[in-house]
Amino acid sequence: MATIALVDDDENIITSVSIFLEGEGYHVRTYNDGASALTALAEDPPDLGIFDIKMPRMDGLELLRRLRQSSNIPVIFLTSKDDEFDEALGLNLGADDYITKPFSQRLLGERVKAVLRRARGQDAPVGSGPLEPGDSKPLERGSLVLDPNRHACSWGGEPVRLTVTEFLILQALATRPGYVKSRDNLMDAAYDDQVYVDDRTIDSHIKRIRKKFREVDKSFDAIETLYGVGYRYKED
Repeated sequence: MATIALVDDDENIITSVSIFLEGEGYHVRTYNDGASALTALAEDPPDLGIFDIKMPRMDGLELLRRLRQSSNIPVIFLTSKDDEFDEALGLNLGADDYITKPFSQRLLGERVKAVLRRARGQDAPVGSGPLEPGDSKPLERGSLVLDPNRHACSWGGEPVRLTVTEFLILQALATRPGYVKSRDNLMDAAYDDQVYVDDRTIDSHIKRIRKKFREVDKSFDAIETLYGVGYRYKED
């Protein structure tokens, strides 16, 4: 049974998310702010942290920054503020994913499963190891390898650390190279039908995906923009 630390100053979030996660079979520890969570999480790290960004006394970003001095626990951020700077900063600190409030519990549940599975297999090369019942084969497109079982990715053998959302968007594009995916198509691939995000959110994700690949390969150009239409992954 995985242990999840939920840190949020909103009692409604604490109550509803705790009930949902416990119903999914997780053990949940709750904290109302980053300061009260810091010592407990450092001394007894959970399998996953879910942190609100904006909290009194110590916000989620500062909590993660301090935890990263001694712990590599996977973290999902929650935020009610769609602020790209906060998102970029959080991901640079080592967060694994980022969900904007309001969110559906089903979406959060899928992100939790994906991040935990990736964390358990993080030391194995992308696409390695025997497949278990229900596993999908790694997707290979030239230099790109996507392992949907761990939501892990590599380019030319070099790991590329994507959030779960970024992985799902890239997977939707790479599954059918040459086919154009509209922003609505990519929203459907990365989010569930209870969550709405605008076009700018998808564009921001594509921008970050390209940036991460160019840190590995400066010439990366596999994702093409068709202005006014959407995006496509170049055919091999």
